[in-house]
Amino acid sequence: MTFTTCDLYDADETLQSLSLQLQNLGGRARFSGPVRTIRCHRDNGLVKQVLNGPGDGAVLVVDGGGSLESALMGDMIAAAAVANGWAGVVIHGVIRDRVEVAGLDLGVKALGSNPRKSAKDGAGELDVVLDFGGVRFRPGAMLHSDEDGILVAP
Repeated sequence: MTFTTCDLYDADETLQSLSLQLQNLGGRARFSGPVRTIRCHRDNGLVKQVLNGPGDGAVLVVDGGGSLESALMGDMIAAAAVANGWAGVVIHGVIRDRVEVAGLDLGVKALGSNPRKSAKDGAGELDVVLDFGGVRFRPGAMLHSDEDGILVAP
């Protein structure tokens, strides 16, 4: 990908810019695609289910409430995302297996990492509007991410 979020913003100042300073943790620094969303807390069952399905170049945005207590994605779920055609995953929370995830052709942004696994009950909400970091993430909105940050169409 040849875009930069700086150039995209300069061309369209209506784009929303995420104020959270998420870490680049995947093997792909630049990624973009239509948004899919999940809201969950310390339970990655729904994340696993969705990323094991067709991604069609989409970006999954997961609002884990900013919890640092347990990971919402690890290497096996991230590998499934690659195999199923997801462009990236943005997590308002943490991942695990960061070395393995960094080696995958997947955009991953998260607050950091924690080796503690999460529950697997599937609790959460799918394809709902999420609000965090000054951005409203609507299912279907276009998301662009690179080393400078994340932009989302309003």
